[in-house]
Amino acid sequence: MAEDGEEKLLATVQHIVQTLGSSDTMTEDILRVFSNYDGRLSLDKLYAARTAAASAAAGGGGVVGGGGGGEHSMPESPTLPPPPAAAVSAAAGRPPPVTSMERTVRTLDRQISQFVAMDGLIWADSADADAFLEAVDDLIGTVQELEAAGTNRGLFDRAEELLSRCMLRLEDEFRALIERPDDAAPTAPGGFRSDGSDDDEDFGGGDGYGDEPIPIAKPVTDYDVVIDALSPGSVANVHQIARRMVDAGFGRECAEVYAAARRGFVDESVARLGVRPRTVEEVHASTWEELEFDIARWIPAFNMVFRILIPSERRLCDRVFDGLAPFGDLAFVAAVRTQAVQLISFADAISSSSRAPERLFRVVDMYEAVRDLLPDLDPVFADPYSAALRAEVTAVCNTLGSSIKGIFMELENLIRRDPARVAAQGGGIHPITRYVMNYLRAACGSRQTLEEVMEGDFGAVGGVAIAVDPDRPTSSLAVHIAWIMDVLHKNLDIKSKIYRDPPLACIFLMNNGKYIIQKVNDSELGVLLGDEWIKQMTNRVRRWSMDYQRVTWGKVTTVLQIGGPGVGALPAKAMMQKLRMFNTYFQEIYEAQSEWVIADEQLRVDVRAAVAEAVMPVYSALISRLKSSPETRHDLYIKYTPEDVEACIQHLFEGTAK
Repeated sequence: MAEDGEEKLLATVQHIVQTLGSSDTMTEDILRVFSNYDGRLSLDKLYAARTAAASAAAGGGGVVGGGGGGEHSMPESPTLPPPPAAAVSAAAGRPPPVTSMERTVRTLDRQISQFVAMDGLIWADSADADAFLEAVDDLIGTVQELEAAGTNRGLFDRAEELLSRCMLRLEDEFRALIERPDDAAPTAPGGFRSDGSDDDEDFGGGDGYGDEPIPIAKPVTDYDVVIDALSPGSVANVHQIARRMVDAGFGRECAEVYAAARRGFVDESVARLGVRPRTVEEVHASTWEELEFDIARWIPAFNMVFRILIPSERRLCDRVFDGLAPFGDLAFVAAVRTQAVQLISFADAISSSSRAPERLFRVVDMYEAVRDLLPDLDPVFADPYSAALRAEVTAVCNTLGSSIKGIFMELENLIRRDPARVAAQGGGIHPITRYVMNYLRAACGSRQTLEEVMEGDFGAVGGVAIAVDPDRPTSSLAVHIAWIMDVLHKNLDIKSKIYRDPPLACIFLMNNGKYIIQKVNDSELGVLLGDEWIKQMTNRVRRWSMDYQRVTWGKVTTVLQIGGPGVGALPAKAMMQKLRMFNTYFQEIYEAQSEWVIADEQLRVDVRAAVAEAVMPVYSALISRLKSSPETRHDLYIKYTPEDVEACIQHLFEGTAK
């Protein structure tokens, strides 16, 4: 009964083939569909049935659909109608011959169809994987032979279609081995995986890809490490698949599958580092506080990605596609480019955003991170496909350097624009002076980097970098800073005009000049500006001090001049008038200037000493002369003893009245 049913099934199939198979190629396709559908409908049985039917038709052994019974009536199992391709052979009296190449393709179809139809991962069993690869190798060779012969287009198309099915399955296996290498663990006897899990459980979960997370690279501080995302065994497996796909002419598809699989790992690794994609518009619209936070995360993420993640991906890609250039290079670039460009784009957006002076230090940090990386990129991005990515990193390093120069220019503009509306109280140090000097002093902490950036315009001859000598006052950075100091000096000079009292303007200039000298002397600014600049600035402070002495105490010392004793000596009445004038002048000066301030202690001591040196001798001489004159009651007119005057002078410039 089973044989009877099979004969009926074969007869039905043959009838369908005869009805629909309008060409040899279509007939082959229909037979292959049925062979995949039911194990009883193997290609050998179907072709045997077609041959038998063709022979019966050629010998006249019965008329299909004849009206009579007897020995020529239709049997219980219907006679198989001949296929279209056999009709010509039937007319000739014999079935078409089956070539060895056709038998090879049929055999490979049976073998490969079994593997392609498997629900689980073929590479879960090493024997299955080896058998499948052997069949794929045979099929690739067969396709190449058929293509070279060019005599049987139908068979070639059939073999090509079978090869495409193989490649689709190899893509799935390739992707699974990269994304979930543990799923390819070898099976132990009894049908269980070596890790103890049941081999019959659904492969990869309900969606075909599983819920197991991809291993993620962790942030590190030591960048001299390599991430081995796949074990040597897994690398060997995916390399075998990649080689077959390249041999079959599917190298680009293999590279795309690899890149898509590895890109997920790279994307999630970068996400774990806390870096999120930001458009240029978002960066430009963010506050500096937000950007500082982002930069603090960007720098270690940039180092992690370009020093560990990308070199590790290059190493893995080179092993998977060993000897399969250029597909390994294509796969590598496609896998890492998205995240690499994202990091580069953020740095580029920062360099093109506001160039407010407070941004200098974070931009310098970014520049140094990129600059220090450049020499290590050459072996990673050595191929033509990744050279563009290497060029982008170099370009963003240059744009960050240009941003640093722009920030220095903005500092100059900030000083120029600082309004001269409010004077510093008591002639003290102006906030702009404190800001600029502390800013430059801090900037010199990155002096080597700033020298390198500033020399960028003219620091190379014929494309060869020139060693920077940061200790020469004529270096590019020194020139920039000297120019900023000149801009600051002019701004302070304008601000000194706000003071209505000229002596206070002198005090203001002295205070700010002395503060500048102090900041230069106790930092690397002194090395950059040089001894000659410091000497010139010291002379300016001395000149302002002399101007103060002249406009403040000149009239006082003039009033106190009494000439020598003897003929021509001032009468007592004239001396009394001078004393009254001194008392008035001195009281006014003391009341005003005791509220003024000289911030530097040594400068304050020096100015007081100069005042005492100018005033005390002539004042003491006047008092002595008055006391020796019998014509006056000096005790009625002497308001300040010499000791009182000297004590008052020692209380000047402390910021409070005494």
